[in-house]
Amino acid sequence: MATVASNVLALYVLTLQKQFPTIAGHLISASLLSAPAALVMSKLLLPENGRPVTLGLSVEPYYERDGSLFEAIINGANAGLRMVAGIVALLIAILGLVAVVDLVLGWIGSLVNPLLGTTGQWSLGGLCGYVFYPLTLVLGVPRHDAGIVARIVGERLIVTEVAAYGDLAAAMDKGLFLHPRSPVVTTYALCGFAHVASMAIFVGSICALAPQCAKGIGPIAVRALVAATLACLMTACVAGTFFSQGSILLGGT
Repeated sequence: MATVASNVLALYVLTLQKQFPTIAGHLISASLLSAPAALVMSKLLLPENGRPVTLGLSVEPYYERDGSLFEAIINGANAGLRMVAGIVALLIAILGLVAVVDLVLGWIGSLVNPLLGTTGQWSLGGLCGYVFYPLTLVLGVPRHDAGIVARIVGERLIVTEVAAYGDLAAAMDKGLFLHPRSPVVTTYALCGFAHVASMAIFVGSICALAPQCAKGIGPIAVRALVAATLACLMTACVAGTFFSQGSILLGGT
């Protein structure tokens, strides 16, 4: 969840290339940095403090060989269908719950806004922006830009990084950032599949492949989402530390 696939990375480049000419180098840098960051956060949140049962043993993988080509095709098709069905079902359930929460928050906002004299639609992504605001300041984003960056990073957790990169491109088009550091740090913080939909895909695929593990996969999935989010933020922190007008590993001034 802390990294992205190469095909969607190309989509991000196309989305931001006009506003951000060196975006390709930054995204490749973020992908390389996020891998060790994910390992670090995984060990911090789930420390390996025991001795593996299979340490030093030669373990032979077990698999059932199909009797014929057609049996292999049938079993493979059934396994693939179960996996796809499990992923789709979890996506519908998780995203449906998010939509219900957004609906409730929108109703509460319509009642509270007139009393507070405020405007704006309440949503789960918007509330996540408030949660990420202090973390955005820790990343070194200037205070004027911190609210915008926090909202975009918070929305990624709910609406996926594709929509978040679109919001980043729109913010750059409108000239909302006062400091060139802000969009660079945001680019690194968003470069990952750390969102609710990805967690649903993870749970659905594991439950389809190993139904006996379904009972304990929920807490691990949430912990994986937290670890991936922190890994992306740590990558953004490194990017902010070594900020120049180019990317960290690739790209120039």
